Amino acid sequence: MTEAQPAQARQPGAGAPKLEALGITKLFPGVVANKDIDLTLHEGEILALLGENGAGKSTLMNIIYGLYQPTEGQIRVDGSPVVMHSPRDAIDLGIGMVHQHFQLVPVMSVVDNIMLGSETVDRGLLDRQGVSARIQELSQRYNMAVDPNSIIEDLPVGVQQRVEILKALYRNAEILILDEPTSVLTPQEIEGLFEVMELLRSQGKSIIFITHKLKEVLRIADRIAVLRRGEMVGEADPAAASQENLAALMVGRKVTLEVEKEPASAGDVLLQLRDIDAYTDLGEPALRSVSLDVRAGEIVGVAGVQGNGQTELVEVVTGLRPAAGGSVLINSVDMTNASPRRITEEGAICHVPEDRHMYGMVDAYSVADNLVLSSYYKKPFSSGLTMNQQAIAQHAEELVARFDVRTPSVRASGASLSGGNQQKMVVAREFGRPIRLLVAAQPTRGIDVGSIEFIHSQIVAKRDEGIAVLLVSYELDEIMALSDRIAVMFHGRISAILPRGQATREKIGLLMAGVSVEDETNAL
Repeated sequence: MTEAQPAQARQPGAGAPKLEALGITKLFPGVVANKDIDLTLHEGEILALLGENGAGKSTLMNIIYGLYQPTEGQIRVDGSPVVMHSPRDAIDLGIGMVHQHFQLVPVMSVVDNIMLGSETVDRGLLDRQGVSARIQELSQRYNMAVDPNSIIEDLPVGVQQRVEILKALYRNAEILILDEPTSVLTPQEIEGLFEVMELLRSQGKSIIFITHKLKEVLRIADRIAVLRRGEMVGEADPAAASQENLAALMVGRKVTLEVEKEPASAGDVLLQLRDIDAYTDLGEPALRSVSLDVRAGEIVGVAGVQGNGQTELVEVVTGLRPAAGGSVLINSVDMTNASPRRITEEGAICHVPEDRHMYGMVDAYSVADNLVLSSYYKKPFSSGLTMNQQAIAQHAEELVARFDVRTPSVRASGASLSGGNQQKMVVAREFGRPIRLLVAAQPTRGIDVGSIEFIHSQIVAKRDEGIAVLLVSYELDEIMALSDRIAVMFHGRISAILPRGQATREKIGLLMAGVSVEDETNAL
């Protein structure tokens, strides 16, 4: 290991190694995804695998779970070398994986989902009764209350995750890989998951916990392994580590994690939403009578578990989705169902979309061309049908320097940049022109800690210039760090709006789970 000394585990897990990955290298065309990685997991241990998106975590876990075969290296289970050609081989070896995006059939019951692929037959019929009894026994043993007869789509996200864990345990998993398991959970559900993990550990199960969230690994892990750019760069003891030194290991330099900002000086209302209704692409209600104001010089954060209407809210504001009812006023001008171009120009709005590849950039275009996607038809970038390439290139050079977009050339393709630099490119384009309203949806999704630090500082700078900021994020820490007021969405409604000084993680978490303000007050 480099940059850190091997750590002594908080809960020593004294048994022999349960799982070993030795010298693992995985090559894809033109890419070294994993390079000579050594990783050991002991019996009764929670090992956190920490790293940014693109660090190689998922590739390594896919090798351990049999989805990929290593180019070089060896996997050992209970000290014996193994070769896995598919997840079935991994399951037979006692390895279970709970994916970030659940592998469940929504219209089927818990029983049917858990037995799917491992069906039990009694006298020619599926033995649902026997499987149900086994699920109930596992639920009681590991304190994961689940009704075996429930339909998956009727269950809260946290309970669906329990079904995934029970599915692995039903197949006799001794090793559990949890891939970003907290990304769709409320704070209360996260704490419940950690209690389950601790109980599993106490009963001898071994867990690899994949995440990029520093607070969580310090809370739950016995040992922390850090990947950066496909290589293992160090291990840490959670009892001695800090968020700052873990972030430095992940990024390769010192990072400031706290968002520094002065109290807001809110001015006039720039965005006014009144009784907005909207539907999903499938015709289901997505927004139900949503009303919200955002003032100049403030950041209003929208919190909520993914899928509660946040995406549709941003699309209605930016003209990407029609409102079925209500009104959208920007700077007192009615922009309800206006075109994105009209909203961008007359509303002086900029939009950092949650999916930069689908809505924020054109991968095949150069950095320079991506930086004028919202203004290429204006002077000085074009005259009639003629593009002014010199003006476009000069504009790009200025923005690349100002927003620290690291690219070998402004003529390099957008696809050639790292995820963090792609996001900074989108931010540079949107922030680099006169605006009055900033709509930022998931502005730091899938980027490194250093880029997060930079983008946060730019959002606060825009607020301090008097820009109104609507921030939508599924990362509660991001909402808490940046927002002056916090609106919580649940089932397409805004259930509460709290000043930042009155918002705690516990309050926000309960509201995200659908607890009313009155009930939440009583609960606290």
